[in-house]
Amino acid sequence: MRQAVQRRRTFAIISHPDAGKTTLTEKLLLFGGAINLAGSVKAKKSVKHTTSDWMEIERQRGISVTSSVMNFEFDGFSMNLLDTPGHHDFSEDTYRVLTAVDSALMVIDSVKGVETQTRKLMDVCRMRNTPIITFINKLDREGRTPLELIDEIEQHLGIECSPLSWPIGMGKSFQGVYDLQEGLIRFFHSEGNKNVRPQDTVTVYGLDDPALDTHLGEAAADLRKEIELLEGAGYPFDHKRYLAGKQTPVYFGSAINNFGVRELLEGFATLAPAPKARAATTREVSPFEENFSGIVFKVQANMDPAHRDRIAFVRICSGQFNRGMRLQNQRLGKQFKASNAIFFMAKNRTGAEEAWPGDIIGLPNHGSIRVGDTLYGDEPLVFPGIPHFAPEFFRRIVLRDPFKAKQLEKGLAQLTEEGAIQYFRPVVGRDYILGAIGVLQFEIIAARLAGEYNVRVTYDQLPYHTVRWFSGDAKTMKRLVEQNQQAIVKDADDSMAMLFNSDWQLTKVTEDWSDINFFDTRECVLS
Repeated sequence: MRQAVQRRRTFAIISHPDAGKTTLTEKLLLFGGAINLAGSVKAKKSVKHTTSDWMEIERQRGISVTSSVMNFEFDGFSMNLLDTPGHHDFSEDTYRVLTAVDSALMVIDSVKGVETQTRKLMDVCRMRNTPIITFINKLDREGRTPLELIDEIEQHLGIECSPLSWPIGMGKSFQGVYDLQEGLIRFFHSEGNKNVRPQDTVTVYGLDDPALDTHLGEAAADLRKEIELLEGAGYPFDHKRYLAGKQTPVYFGSAINNFGVRELLEGFATLAPAPKARAATTREVSPFEENFSGIVFKVQANMDPAHRDRIAFVRICSGQFNRGMRLQNQRLGKQFKASNAIFFMAKNRTGAEEAWPGDIIGLPNHGSIRVGDTLYGDEPLVFPGIPHFAPEFFRRIVLRDPFKAKQLEKGLAQLTEEGAIQYFRPVVGRDYILGAIGVLQFEIIAARLAGEYNVRVTYDQLPYHTVRWFSGDAKTMKRLVEQNQQAIVKDADDSMAMLFNSDWQLTKVTEDWSDINFFDTRECVLS
């Protein structure tokens, strides 16, 4: 058990869109031996596509819209890599994934520096003290100076930076990186460079070594000056501070050119933490315990459209999983046999005969397992911490073919189980209303309804700003519904909720109806 746990590395890759996250994911899989050829991430005419972007709409648009799980072996370690959507409209999926990992790999664009979505994701990591390793990407382009980038990360993200490699030049003058721990110069070779150096690395014995001038020319003086500034004002690497989420080791490279990726992967395997203890509502659960426990952090519908399946993604927190073992769903109080558990390589899957803490397994089901469910073997446990957000945008569904109403209802029921979007039925009328935290979600749902359920829809925009679930005395609730019929809806589980078109209206209603309890998540009503 201890040996199996210690060799697990479960991590997510986070970044702002277009920082190179999906490219880096592909290259990590390539260097990890999980794939033989990295796909094209930007050539829309190409038949190739990235391994992690498995949905048809992801291939068409060249963006990640759902999290993917990829398991591969590297240098004696079992790596569980979770690729997350970078676009802010899909941040809820990303936030949930971050609750299931032990560390994160943050990608920064050297041209643009720290961007908005990176700040938001960093805030989520900080809430959990998640250890973060940083990869500053696109050094083959003209960008910000490395010292400026380091300062920006420290100032805007509130974390110490400790570079473990340092770039030599940038853009057209980019020669490679200096490995600060090993004293190595790692040379960069671009495909268009006719004067390719005969060696990939050269060992130099400190910055005063004359070999530095021989191999780097005029760039040697700039490197010495920058390292001197770094040593005077920077932070020496402290593994304990990294594990506490207070310091981030920094690597530089170019994912599109495969440069710096192997060193990053080697450093990550060595530095990143193995699975840690996880807090349940009653106590802290050690990964080395014999009793099995796990938490469902994601549900995905139709990964195999031919079977209309729904896969629950389970992060194992303790104990050994074996195929066919009986598990208890804490929310339902029901036991079931886990006979068809799977491991993932994005859309591809293999049977999971056994799995250990830190591993991500998929459990096929027909809607009985939901996001946030705790699964256990013997001892009843509840793992909190899976965030749910109240929608901020609302659309009324317009069904093009009225005879497809049953297919629409089935599709909405299954797709909303994933948790990225919610649907409501008004108490007056027969409309369907969708709610999401990002407008791009509506486009994704329309495309998936058409592609996976053969149902074509359009939308009418609605003026609502937010939704609140409510509970209270039956008579008082009846009066609230009667006086606000046009704004009262029921969600997919028939829980009552009310739509509001402004913060002012929300405040006034909650004040006027002080005997009613209003909640920003359905889970609060159920509890």
